[in-house]
Amino acid sequence: MILYGASLSPFVRKVLIYCAEKGIAIERKSIGPGDADPDFRRASPFGKIPALIDGDFALADSSAIVTYLEAKHPEPSMTPAAPRERAQAVWLEEFADTILAPAGLVVFFNMFIAPMVGVTPDMAAADKARRETLPPILDYVETELPEDGGPLAGGMVTVADIAIACQIANIAYCGIDLDDGGRRPKLARFHAAWCERPSARELVAGNRAVLAQG
Repeated sequence: MILYGASLSPFVRKVLIYCAEKGIAIERKSIGPGDADPDFRRASPFGKIPALIDGDFALADSSAIVTYLEAKHPEPSMTPAAPRERAQAVWLEEFADTILAPAGLVVFFNMFIAPMVGVTPDMAAADKARRETLPPILDYVETELPEDGGPLAGGMVTVADIAIACQIANIAYCGIDLDDGGRRPKLARFHAAWCERPSARELVAGNRAVLAQG
């Protein structure tokens, strides 16, 4: 199997960490969105990352890829069996991908990606996201994290934990104080724990090195 995409993307990182947690061997081809590689475009006609090729099967979108891999490699399970816990895991992954991600991307893109690709950063938009958009979203994450520091849904690590951890990492790369002066202690602990998790440690260190180079 080949996964296309760059690990600075939290969606690519989500699949890579998921595979590491499951023990799934996967080859990575590091390319950016819109790359003209024909195999990549067969898997992702609109040039979005990540994309997966598994033999004659091609697929794009991190949630679709994880769903495919969970069905193909059901053990160890990362899907809660109970209806409520399973639904909660699905919701939190969706929240990470569609609410948390766009809010954090405004800051991350303008701080890091825009200069890399020769686009003039919109720092006013980034500052507004820091001040207005992100705080209530991060406050919500704080309310969803268990007091005991355990997984988000079903008492087991699921893709919901991974999806949120990957988005929070990009937000933290921007220098945003996750703890916010002691208001979000669970979020700060969650982020620190995931950065040191064996499945994520090397990726996080690599991302930090790339961003430090500017």
